[in-house]
Amino acid sequence: MHAVAEPRRKLGILISAGPESPSFGHGVRLAGAALAANCDVYLYCIDDAVPGVARPDLQDLRGRGLKLYACAYGAHRRDVPVDDRAAFAGLTVVSDLIAGTDRFISFN
Repeated sequence: MHAVAEPRRKLGILISAGPESPSFGHGVRLAGAALAANCDVYLYCIDDAVPGVARPDLQDLRGRGLKLYACAYGAHRRDVPVDDRAAFAGLTVVSDLIAGTDRFISFN
């Protein structure tokens, strides 16, 4: 008889605090710990967090499997280039993440 593998847990993280804020760092560290625990991690940067998508630590987590999203409107308002460092999208993605993850946590 074969053991049935547990489905991977899904964690959604929303960060609205700027990259210089302790809250931003807490969210990034939680994402790293969840990836290390073999979770699927979806992180959405909104408002003041959007410029943080360029941070090397976030880009490193992307290389380890982080699904990184950023608010396209927030990028436009803050003159952040819309490029391949994140999937730039609207708020419907946040709604989908809330509905589609086992846990959803916000850092403001």
